[in-house]
Amino acid sequence: MEATLISNPKEISKSSVKKSRRKKILLLFLAVLITISGTFIYWKYYYNYGDGNRTGLLQKFSHKGNFSKTYEGEMILSSIASSSNIAFAFEKFSFSVTSDSLAKQLDTLQGKMVIVHYQQKNGALSWRGDSEYLVDGVKCLP
Repeated sequence: MEATLISNPKEISKSSVKKSRRKKILLLFLAVLITISGTFIYWKYYYNYGDGNRTGLLQKFSHKGNFSKTYEGEMILSSIASSSNIAFAFEKFSFSVTSDSLAKQLDTLQGKMVIVHYQQKNGALSWRGDSEYLVDGVKCLP
């Protein structure tokens, strides 16, 4: 019979303590990484950075996209108009719409002066639209 050498029990327990410590550090690192990533994703795509109203001429409204179709609109915000109601100095305001009922309403208002209420996010998601401005309400001006 051959005798097997048994290692020092203290050495075995030291190596298992080192492995346990490494595992705890790795799990803590992963937990911190997941928490930071989740916080960043919430801040970037779901946090309301701002909201407000814009008034202008609804120039374009469409339903487009390669994989996920979204509703996209464009308004002309005029700061100076001539006597014949033609805008001289203007800015374009691009926005996205997530509600089907609001999209149908906006589709009928093309070419008219409207007031839209929007929420501004810090970033755009492909299934939510191309813009960080999400319109959630509209009123037509007479």
